[in-house]
This record gives sequence, C-alpha cells and structure tokens, in this order.
Amino acid sequence: MSTTEDTREPRGADGESVNGRGTGGASPASGVPVADGTSADREGTEGAGGEVEWLSHDEQQAWRTFLYGVNLLMENISTALEQDPRFDLSLDEYEILVRLSEAPEGRIRMSGLADQVVHSRSRLTHTVARLEKRGILERVRCSGDGRGREAVLTEAGAELLRQAAPVHVASVRERLLDAVGTEDLLELGRIMARTIPEGAPVTLGTVPSDVKD
Repeated sequence: MSTTEDTREPRGADGESVNGRGTGGASPASGVPVADGTSADREGTEGAGGEVEWLSHDEQQAWRTFLYGVNLLMENISTALEQDPRFDLSLDEYEILVRLSEAPEGRIRMSGLADQVVHSRSRLTHTVARLEKRGILERVRCSGDGRGREAVLTEAGAELLRQAAPVHVASVRERLLDAVGTEDLLELGRIMARTIPEGAPVTLGTVPSDVKD
C-alpha cells in the first residue's frame, strides 16, 4: 500500500485533469465535490485553508469500504430487531432503551439522551414519541428543576429490552465479531476512540445482569 499522500488535483490515466468529467461516481456536470475527496469540477478544489489535500487512491478505497461496511452492518443489525414481530425495534430505538436501562432510576433528560445516541433534539423527540405510544417509555418533567423533560423507561420497556437483548447480541456476534474476531474488534474500538471527542458518552453504565448491549 502506498504511503505517499496525494495532494494534487485528481487526474486520469492519461494525465489529463479530471475536471469536467468527474471521478469516484461524481456527475461530470455537477461540479460538486464528493465525499471521497474527488471533484467533478475545478470549482470547489480549494477549501477555506487553501488547496484541498486529495485522498490517494488507497485512501479513497479504504474510506468507501469503511462507509459501505458501516452502513451495511448497521442495516443488518437493525433489521434483526425490526423484522422480529416480538420487538419491532430499530437499532436506534434499542440503543435508547439500553441507555435508559443504564441510567439511575431509568431516566435521562431528553437533551442528554440526544447527545448519548447522537440524535438531533427533533429526531429524538419523534423517536421517543413512537416509543411512548407503545408504552415502552414515558416523558415526564425533570425531577430536579421541573423545566425540562426526561425520558423514563417503563416496566414494559425494561421487559422488552430483556427479551430483545439476546437477539441483538447474537446479531452483533454473527455480523461483526465472528467476521473480524475479538482482537480486531478491540483494535477497531481503539481506532474509533481517536475520532471522538474526549469525554464522549461511550463508557458503559450499570446494566441489569440479564440485559447486556
């Protein structure tokens, strides 16, 4: 694998600039830079700090593999819960239940919960509303100041989580752990830890003995 960074404007095999004809799946006429660092037009080849440091071929391939793999993995793991009629939970909804189960008294302020599951406030509100209609959780006024709202895990939600957890864990093992092994999974965790802010809410909480994420 090449270790030389390609900081030049992308060019084709004939050495001609790719401006106007696109690379990496970009539309030749769009002139819109695409996520792998290539551009279909000279416009947009300079960022706020100057010339764009283009991804090398190997870096582009690694990025696309990562992006496709993450999306496929999340889709498959979510599908395992969504298509089981006993649960009908998305992966996002499952994670909300897990976070609540780890919290004292099964409750978290809505703003804090949004940060934990990396949702916008509005997105979390819609998701929580769906779960609330099912009786899985409820929203109450914050016990501390009474101004904000807290999401609270109900008994029905805790029971649903206990039933769904084995299915979720089996899916994670089948789709990820069995494919890469424990050592590589731990290394992946160390790599991703370098991409998130210090103090990000990823530390495991106290989970009931019969419920594990």
